Amino acid sequence: MDFSQCRLVDISVTLDNNPYTDPPPLLPRIDYMDHQQGWPEMAALFPGLDKDDLPGNESWAAERLHITTHSGTHMDAPWHYASTTDHALDPAGKPAFGIDELPLEWCLRPGVKLDLRHLPDGHVVTAQELAAEFSQIGYTLAPLDIVLINTRAGELFGEPGYLDAGVGIGRDATLWLLAQGVRVVGTDAWSWDAPFSHTRARFAQTGDASIIWEGHKAGRDIGYGQMEKLSNLHVLPTSGFWVSCFPYKIRAASAGFVRAVALLPA
Repeated sequence: MDFSQCRLVDISVTLDNNPYTDPPPLLPRIDYMDHQQGWPEMAALFPGLDKDDLPGNESWAAERLHITTHSGTHMDAPWHYASTTDHALDPAGKPAFGIDELPLEWCLRPGVKLDLRHLPDGHVVTAQELAAEFSQIGYTLAPLDIVLINTRAGELFGEPGYLDAGVGIGRDATLWLLAQGVRVVGTDAWSWDAPFSHTRARFAQTGDASIIWEGHKAGRDIGYGQMEKLSNLHVLPTSGFWVSCFPYKIRAASAGFVRAVALLPA
């Protein structure tokens, strides 16, 4: 693809002071400082400076963020899922790596989108269902393809009900993708797994701990990067586009912020 001729589609959400984007303990907070409120900082750094000497009597604007590495659109690293990874490749496994070590070659690759909005909220997608979806759209996965999952949750981002909306990708379905060489996936839902409210209800009924965070835990078998809280997936074609999703480099972190962008032929 000639990237100079591409149409760019922003598939990231906007970080905002919105009470519906995350569970209360994880909500981001942005403290804004305008050009007047920034004056004390500038004055402290430049002794003798008079604000009247500045154009428009304005200093700088800035923001302070109170967030986690999982705020907004982000990429999870293998360290998020477990302390070790790649047990399917070597029974002994190896130390899981953080987001600063995620291979860059994983982050600019052809993309393919599955539209799973027809499935009910809380549904856990199986490997057989994924295979059927790929068959239906006539797409054969290639190593390092980036797989994006369009759920109903994307329509509700920033609104009540977002955290409970969308499907999850189960353990066997995630491993099915990874076995074919996929190393980056993404969803417009809050989590790659089914919404916690649905999983809690199933766990209360069954007591089966294996269903908790099962998609994420597949990363203990094969390391991969996982984007959450994407947007605008409904405007993408099923294939024929590329995805750029380089994560912010935070030492040994479990995740990094991503400005994910889809690149479509003009």
